[in-house]
Amino acid sequence: MIAIDWTALLMGAAAGFVLSALFFVGLAFGMRQALRRDSPVVLLAVSAVIRIAALLGVGWVVLWQGGTWAFLGYALAFLLTRIIATTFVRIGLPARGAS
Repeated sequence: MIAIDWTALLMGAAAGFVLSALFFVGLAFGMRQALRRDSPVVLLAVSAVIRIAALLGVGWVVLWQGGTWAFLGYALAFLLTRIIATTFVRIGLPARGAS
């Protein structure tokens, strides 16, 4: 039987939820700004590089500090946050402050 380190898994998931939420908030903000510009490619590229680097960088720290179970929690939290974010977009819930 596999021994699951629940503490590490939950710590990784907590970090994953926070970083994933920031990732998708940054994506939404970057898309709104890009849609207002004539040439959005540079803004989208810089935004993507910053968001991906932050997500992967913290993922490596979680792996080094917490181990495999913490990293698994981190990855699962990202996937769950992604499902939640894409569901909100699909059903068309307006963002706060959107007109």
